[in-house]
Amino acid sequence: MDDANPMGADTEPITTADVHGFVHRPAGPAIAGLALTHGAGGNCEAPLLRKVASTFCAAGVLVVRFDLPFRVRRASGPPQPSRAGEDRAGIVAAAALTRRWAPGPLLLAGHSYGGRQISMAAAEDPALADGLMLLSYPLHPPGKPDRLRTEHLPDLRTPTVFVHGTRDPFGTPEELGRALAAVPAPTRLVTIDGAGHDLRGRSVTGAAATAEAALAGAIGLFGPGPAERS
Repeated sequence: MDDANPMGADTEPITTADVHGFVHRPAGPAIAGLALTHGAGGNCEAPLLRKVASTFCAAGVLVVRFDLPFRVRRASGPPQPSRAGEDRAGIVAAAALTRRWAPGPLLLAGHSYGGRQISMAAAEDPALADGLMLLSYPLHPPGKPDRLRTEHLPDLRTPTVFVHGTRDPFGTPEELGRALAAVPAPTRLVTIDGAGHDLRGRSVTGAAATAEAALAGAIGLFGPGPAERS
């Protein structure tokens, strides 16, 4: 199955003024919407994002797979911390577009930097989404466990699934589990055995296994929508 065009689904490019990426439309009526974005070193064409998009779309979810504004501005290079607010504005725009196309529950998801910015945007506006899925949340810089990126977590009131590799240098599952105690919303931690920050894991199917685990985690926390709250 082609990740960009799962069986029975229609995938189209998005080039609006505020959102650049792709929409994956399920074969039938969408049961939920998912806006999905990338980390600091990639773009929305990352293999993990393509597999997550195709997996959720096959389950009946309309998926908007989009580039953050820093990546729209230039094809390579890291984001600028001073312009992170613009990336969060891009997340808000993608969320609004996804809600317009899929009026059901909305899930926001992002890998690494993208997930961190999504969680910050949701902490600023709890009505932004019905649920979050954070892939490889960058809890701290590698080798610097004292520099935690957790200041906003006590304000995060949106149910959140964290998908994390057991060999992620940006934070161990144990460190992340302790940090989640500060989150007032329901959370679920899904670990991928042997995976580093890229979430490939030990399975030969790599991203596919991670995408299936992410879908199962979302269903477990949000309900069979999979973003629908129980």
